Parts: sequence; structure tokens; C-alpha cells
Amino acid sequence: MHSIELLLDEAADQRVRDEWAALAAADLPSLADHAGASNAPHVTLLARPVVDPRHDEALAALLGELLPLPLATGAPLVFGRPGRGGRGGWVLARSVVPTAALLDLHRRVHELASGEGDVPHTAPGAWSPHVTLAHRLTATTLARALEVLADEEARVASPPTRASSSSDVAAAARRWDSDAREVVALGPAREA
Repeated sequence: MHSIELLLDEAADQRVRDEWAALAAADLPSLADHAGASNAPHVTLLARPVVDPRHDEALAALLGELLPLPLATGAPLVFGRPGRGGRGGWVLARSVVPTAALLDLHRRVHELASGEGDVPHTAPGAWSPHVTLAHRLTATTLARALEVLADEEARVASPPTRASSSSDVAAAARRWDSDAREVVALGPAREA
């Protein structure tokens, strides 16, 4: 599966990594378990079997023009369905508020990267913007993961940093080519 993704600014990236670490410390599935260099907190704009690299230049120009973009992250979100044979099927994510600017960016990326086979939850009109925290959760581990996130929110909320929503920034973008196992930068570089 190929994708086009927004990367978070350094502070938001670290907050998500802290949530990954809290889940892992509780012996729960977490994206902290993925050690690959391509593993970074992100918001998927588009996912499909193939994203034609011939669109990279136009996408980079568009994203360079529209980023950085404020993001409002919010409450936990759950996708999926119960797993079979004891294997979990729930996905836990942090919701991202679909602002007019974010929806416009999403629509324009899809227009430029014309193609077929969009993963349904990334298609215009059906998109659920989010930052994934964990995969393969069972009902039991999902309940525990929500408790861990509540504890992590309480820990960082003194002084308050995340009530029901946080102001983060989409600072950069990339294209992930799963066939070549390659990340291609699109748009501005993230500041260190």
C-alpha cells in the first residue's frame, strides 16, 4: 500500500511518541513496537495500491504552499472490528479535527494524485483524519489502552496541555512507497 502523509511538528510528534511509549510500558500493542526508520506519527491523506511518483513534483509544490498547517488533535478514536482467533482487530488512534483548511488540502492532494483504489477511509467525503497509536487490539487490551491514555493525559495536564483538543501543526509531508520501502519527502522539511 502506498500513501501520502502529513508529518507533525516536533512537539506534536513527541507527544504522540510519549503515548506510544506509555502503551508499550503497559505491555500493550503500540506503534512504539515498530522500529523501522519510516515509523513516525502522521496523518494519512491518501492510501491506495499505487501512488504514481510522477505526481511528486506537483504534490511537493502544493504541500510546500499549504504547510505548515495547524491541526487540532482530540479524543481517542477506535476503528476496526473484533479480531478472529484471539488476534485483535481494533485500531486506536488520536482524532484530528477536520477543519476547512485540512479538508481543502486533502481534496487538493487527491485531485493532484489522480488514481484509483483509495482505501475507503482516506477518500474524499469519507476521510477520518487521525494519528494511529496502536493496532491489533482486543476488546480487553483496547479498554486497558484507553485507561493508559487517560492516565497519560492526566500526567501531562499539570499544567494543562491537552484538554479535549490540542493545537498541533502539520509541518511536512511524505509519500510512502511500500513496494520500494522508500520514503519520499514532499513539501517543506520539518524544523528540528
